[in-house]
Amino acid sequence: MVLQKMKEQNVRIALIGASNDSAKFGNQIYLDLRNKGYHIVPINPKENEIEGDKAYASIDMMDSLPDIVNFVVPPQIAIKVAQKAIDLGITHLWFQPGSESDELEELLRKNHDIKYLINSCIMVETR
Repeated sequence: MVLQKMKEQNVRIALIGASNDSAKFGNQIYLDLRNKGYHIVPINPKENEIEGDKAYASIDMMDSLPDIVNFVVPPQIAIKVAQKAIDLGITHLWFQPGSESDELEELLRKNHDIKYLINSCIMVETR
């Protein structure tokens, strides 16, 4: 129900780790959400485009900040980008399996305004 409302309200989801490599989850998740009609924005510092769509090097370079940041990157990158998102005032963070760590969970627990999901696949949840 919540995810359907996200689509209807055109909630912007930034995908950290979006990729053009079809073997990577960053590509599979990006295409899955885009094909389902979600407003997904690819974030990858090494790419100008992901699957033909404009990509941004970081969330602070987007035209406007996302409503949700979804992470499909290793834990050491996830924690740095999560801290940046928190500093920017983004309050909804979603961590794909494999992006979590004890250090990340500690950071999230300390920031009481942050709503987050850890170890939850957005492709599964949006079926």
